[in-house]
Amino acid sequence: MISDKILKSIENLPAFPATVQRVSGLLGDPDYSIPELVGVIEYDQAITANILRMCNSAYFGVRYKISTVREAVVYLGRENLVRVVSAAGISKYYKEVKGYYQEATRLWEHSVGVAIMSLILSKRIYNRADSSLFTIGLLHDIGKIVLGEFVLDSFQQIMDLVTNQNYSFLEAEEEVIGINHAEVGAKIALLWNFSQELRDAISNHHRPDLMTEGDSSIPWLVYLADQACMMMGIGGGTDGLAYRGLSEVIDRFKLRQRDFEECIVVLLKDLENAKELLAL
Repeated sequence: MISDKILKSIENLPAFPATVQRVSGLLGDPDYSIPELVGVIEYDQAITANILRMCNSAYFGVRYKISTVREAVVYLGRENLVRVVSAAGISKYYKEVKGYYQEATRLWEHSVGVAIMSLILSKRIYNRADSSLFTIGLLHDIGKIVLGEFVLDSFQQIMDLVTNQNYSFLEAEEEVIGINHAEVGAKIALLWNFSQELRDAISNHHRPDLMTEGDSSIPWLVYLADQACMMMGIGGGTDGLAYRGLSEVIDRFKLRQRDFEECIVVLLKDLENAKELLAL
């Protein structure tokens, strides 16, 4: 049973940035208004500053300096704008994380890595990249923000189960704390009124094989991206690779080992160019 302390911690999280929600809503219309979009973004000074810094980064390959939100909106286009605004708005939750990481920036680095890898995999497998994947990648471990202090207090008990009794870290969280970080993340997403698809992806990002409803590929893509980032040590935390492996995921997407390795090479290159996303 989820404890009252954990429930209170979830309820005390700052609201999800209204600017991110409004921008996502406007971009959902193929005929979105650029002046209206600019007005929404400019209203949030922190997000505006971050967008301009990121827009001029190597990640987006800008050939000239962009100095206004309007220029950024026109240059980036819908897909890139979703990524930039999401990263600028979501990063504030990753300023302090206990239990899983010695440095909060490591969780943010991992989250950005999973977001980028999800898009790379989607392009390789489906020849397209759903813009919602980036947001889901950034938020897949949001439950760790809340559960971190409880993991810190119970860390030795959890690791004893992982080390001596062959528990996965997720199973050990449930045994000791009563809930795992993926479930907590889904509860946060519900509090923020996110879609069922996004909540399912967060809730099942370690075990997409346990999904009982729907046939969405998104939880599987996020799972594979998460595994790739943990394998490469991208923002790896104390939970490391202490999760159940799912060998069928590569077969599910009909990926060759070579395809997967090439995706990892692209990921490492993109992360090198994404320093402005990591340094928010």
